[in-house]
Amino acid sequence: MKRILVIEDEVSIAEMQRDYLELEGYIVEIEHNGTKGYQRAESENFDMLIIDIMLPDMDGFEICRRIRKLKDTPILMVTAKTASIDKIRGLGIGADDYITKPFDPAELVARVKAHLSRYTRVKGNNGEKGVEIVYRDLKIQPLSRRVFHKEEEVFLTAKEFDLLYFLSSNPNRVFSKDQIFNKVWGLQSLGDAGTVVVHLTHIREKIPMDYIETVRGVGYRFSMQEEGVRG
Repeated sequence: MKRILVIEDEVSIAEMQRDYLELEGYIVEIEHNGTKGYQRAESENFDMLIIDIMLPDMDGFEICRRIRKLKDTPILMVTAKTASIDKIRGLGIGADDYITKPFDPAELVARVKAHLSRYTRVKGNNGEKGVEIVYRDLKIQPLSRRVFHKEEEVFLTAKEFDLLYFLSSNPNRVFSKDQIFNKVWGLQSLGDAGTVVVHLTHIREKIPMDYIETVRGVGYRFSMQEEGVRG
């Protein structure tokens, strides 16, 4: 059974999340303190983390930042704030998704299911032969989930890697934000396709050359003018 850690200081909200997720068969544990939540997330093996932003002792941003240096466990950020900057900040430090209070418990469950399903598929494919992509100064290794630019390794979050590999595996094809969101996040109508823009921005900051092109009014494509070397 999948284990989920909820780090939430509002008791009623934490218990609501636990009740609905347990109905779906998940094992849910709760921590109301940021520091204690981080310590458990670091030392124990959970299949997913649901982290509130505003927490005592250590806020959700700091927990997410620290965990992302150690693990690729799916992280869903919960926030009472509606400002885009908070969502962008959370995604920028490695969160996979966010949900804003107040939220429909059914939407929370749907997002958790989608992220766990995709994460399980990715992990399950690790033993299969992947297609290495080498194009210009960029090398993408799917089995080890590593990226190199000019022979130097580039650290990408789990979702940044998934996004880059998806586009580079379909060179010169244009995908809309919604199509990318559906393929990479697997959430269909749930969530905000603007998440794609945030992740693309961070990829472009980490990999200087503009491999990913914006097609105005349509979407994005990985531009490969000559065939890349694939293994």
